Amino acid sequence: MKKEEIILVYDQECPFCHNYSQLIRIKKDLGKLVIINARDEHPLVKDIKKLGMDLNQGMVVKIHQQYYHGADALNILAILSSRSGVFNKLNYWCFKSKTASTLQYPLLRGGRNLVLKLLGKTKIE
Repeated sequence: MKKEEIILVYDQECPFCHNYSQLIRIKKDLGKLVIINARDEHPLVKDIKKLGMDLNQGMVVKIHQQYYHGADALNILAILSSRSGVFNKLNYWCFKSKTASTLQYPLLRGGRNLVLKLLGKTKIE
């Protein structure tokens, strides 16, 4: 993979998602992580919605014109992570397997939805 932008689109209103986006580190030789709030009127957010990906059901990572949604996004970020620091090592070991990511993601999404409801936040339109 040549060095380029790796784009993460997530819900900035979610404290878990926001902390994750601030802690994840991508291997420097792979590219730069660009973070976009799914609640913003960004052209990429509109493209993601047109593709039928529900940002209330999962974050999206875009690399090389390829989109990864939900558990697949978590998995690809784990694979691309730098493994520097406790968080990135833990993230890698928890989500490097596509199966593990798929099994764990519904719990993470459920926690996100519960926290947003408790905080009185609306769904992404």
